[in-house]
Amino acid sequence: MSDKETPLIPGTEAEMEERVEAARSRAPAQKQSARQAGEAEFDVSAAVFPRGELDEPEADSRRTVEQNLAVVMGVPVKMQVVLGAATMPVASLLKLGRGAIVELDHKVGEPVAIMINDRVIARGEVVVVDEDRFGVTLTDIVADPFTGGAAKH
Repeated sequence: MSDKETPLIPGTEAEMEERVEAARSRAPAQKQSARQAGEAEFDVSAAVFPRGELDEPEADSRRTVEQNLAVVMGVPVKMQVVLGAATMPVASLLKLGRGAIVELDHKVGEPVAIMINDRVIARGEVVVVDEDRFGVTLTDIVADPFTGGAAKH
């Protein structure tokens, strides 16, 4: 028999079981002597899984996903509707006063940009909600919120 064929621990399966039992019976005495010597103590008992945990991994996974989503759904995000922008020198900015008109780069009727955390995610039209409030109707989704790519809508 060559070295490759020689098992690391020789013996039959029954002999190995006897060795395991003997080691288990010596364990309490070894733990006591390890405690007295100040050595670290390790528990090498077999892992035991309660029935049902391994039977339903999908249910646990689903529950975890739902809990994670509940946390994410409560995270506040900043939403902005951008009507347009303007560029001007500081001197012109300092001359602005009450009643001044600043011309924006968007034309009347063009869609406005809807931004979430400074990222354009959609376009829409400005609407009047009631006498003193504006709103926005979404007309086009610009980016897929999960991949950042173009939406498939």
